[in-house]
Amino acid sequence: MIGVAAPAALLHAAPGVGVRLVGVAVVVAVMVSYVLFRDWERFGPLLLRHPALLAADTLIGSLLLVSAGPDTTLAYVGVCTPLLAGLLYSWRGAACFASLQALILFVVHLTLKADRSAPVAEALLLPGLCVVAGALGSTLRGLMLRFGAATEALTAVRARLAAAEAVSAERARLAREMHDSVAKTLYGVALAADGLAATAAAPAPDPARIREQAELVSRSARRAATESRELLMDLRREQPERTTPSKPSEPSKPFWSELADSVRDFAGRTTLHVTCACPDPPATLPPLPAAPARALLAVATEALENAHRHADATRVDVRLRVDGTLLRLTIHDDGRGLPPGTTLEQLRARGHFGLLGMVERAAQAGARIRIGRGTHPRGTEVRVELPLRTPES
Repeated sequence: MIGVAAPAALLHAAPGVGVRLVGVAVVVAVMVSYVLFRDWERFGPLLLRHPALLAADTLIGSLLLVSAGPDTTLAYVGVCTPLLAGLLYSWRGAACFASLQALILFVVHLTLKADRSAPVAEALLLPGLCVVAGALGSTLRGLMLRFGAATEALTAVRARLAAAEAVSAERARLAREMHDSVAKTLYGVALAADGLAATAAAPAPDPARIREQAELVSRSARRAATESRELLMDLRREQPERTTPSKPSEPSKPFWSELADSVRDFAGRTTLHVTCACPDPPATLPPLPAAPARALLAVATEALENAHRHADATRVDVRLRVDGTLLRLTIHDDGRGLPPGTTLEQLRARGHFGLLGMVERAAQAGARIRIGRGTHPRGTEVRVELPLRTPES
């Protein structure tokens, strides 16, 4: 708008010094506006600290206004000055600059149109707009400050919620790790100790059998101590160490191989008949990332342990196959199955966290899990479906 009004200002300026002053004022006004718009982050704080800079800009604009006249776009540029003052300096600055700009516009209008019978309403129009613009700028400043305060409060609340969610997730992770390691090992220690007590209380105790069971209790107790130490080390470990990539080591086993080893270990220490079916050849199975593989392996291990401890099962079938873009893992036992109407909330209230941990691990891996009878007449089936990433995705 200053550039549009510049020809009119130069045309009405007095020859010689007047034209030079108006030309310098045009260049200064345009450059100041350009610098403020381009580097506001740098010069905005300077303008906030020194209101005299805005006053100097107002006086330069008044020089152009005197030369161009109140009927040009420069008059409306002057109305923007109280608006900017209200945004920068609150209502006090808005009042000062609105009064200054209104006075300038009023004096210019009366001076340049003194020979005309201009109505009073026309002379007061632009000064009145200055007052309105100053009030609007002050109001906008208040709204912006309140919006900024609300944004900061929302950011703080989000930070607290994120911290609470992180703490909750860490507690759930530690609960799953303790359930899958220390709790199971201690349960084994208790069973071995019961067997040792029963053998020792027999009418004719077998020393070799007692020694064997005592060694089993000792091994289980040491294993529980080792697992507890690992959990404590995990708690003491700093976060950067937890996220730092480990050094290159030997390639880990494929998921199907670890699953087969886990099934063999389970079958060797229990009396259940366990079968494990895998695609032939196993190489047709796609490689899984470490995190989903650990989650699926933990789900399978927990399902096997539940079949052994709680289901009174005699047979467990483990199947792993690929159906399209899904990796499907099913563990079915021929036990008594879950009671009708069983929910995770009921299990949590009763202190049974195995199924809850299975559901959480499947969710972390991005898989869908179903626990129930399935299509079988009896028993419990745990089915996990993990979407596979195709080469195109």
